Amino acid sequence: MDRPTWAPQGIDLTRASAARMYDFFLGGSHNFEVDREAGRRALEILPDLPKIMQANRAFIRDAVRHAAASGVTQFLDIGSGIPTFGNVHEIALEASPDSRVVYVDHDPVAVAHSQALLADVPQADVVEADLLRPKEILSRVQEGGLLDLDRPVALLLVAVLHFVEESADPYALVAELRDALAPGSVLVLSHASQDTRPEESARIEELYARAGTPFVMRTRPQVERFFEGFTPDPGVMLIAEWGDNAQAAGDDPGRFSGYVGVGRKP
Repeated sequence: MDRPTWAPQGIDLTRASAARMYDFFLGGSHNFEVDREAGRRALEILPDLPKIMQANRAFIRDAVRHAAASGVTQFLDIGSGIPTFGNVHEIALEASPDSRVVYVDHDPVAVAHSQALLADVPQADVVEADLLRPKEILSRVQEGGLLDLDRPVALLLVAVLHFVEESADPYALVAELRDALAPGSVLVLSHASQDTRPEESARIEELYARAGTPFVMRTRPQVERFFEGFTPDPGVMLIAEWGDNAQAAGDDPGRFSGYVGVGRKP
């Protein structure tokens, strides 16, 4: 299999990547045939996936603006993925010129493209690290000096926690990140769920498992549990209930399976 010139060395071109599949669903070009093949199989099960991804992007835009309007100008985006139109730093800097953004991802393709995009953006940086090792993330963020963890930070965990299995204790991972943040910090989160489309959700979980990527749909109470230690601002809701997403979902809010939420640390 030919390696594209933009692909970093060491990438396994035979194994699908969640970040590159997400890029495929959004119409991006930084994905391999193995990602597109897995993506096409997923679309056969759930044709609404691109619209769900677009709804996630709309949620990110609104939540970043919401945080900036409340005075939070530091953003830590973990599981940021491959850069696409309307990146967090672009939205944040438009909302507040004083904003600072650090992206974190463990996919080398996502990190390489983020580095290229941010070469001339001193207010933003990217760190290659894994959500499963929050201490490493926090240490590297502090070493970078771009974010001051003694001041409020917006922690973005958008469409990433459903790739963390229960055995890795995702709630403890979020709690460790929460405890390192200053009062007034904000948690911005979205998560896939089986609540509204259980049959399709089970098949999607199986597809990702066959591709070698864990994918764990969670219920609303399970998603709400991630917000322990945060006060609702405005709390957890179906993704189709957030802002303009309702129009895209039409008269079926369960069509866009998944939840989004924003909470603030007292």
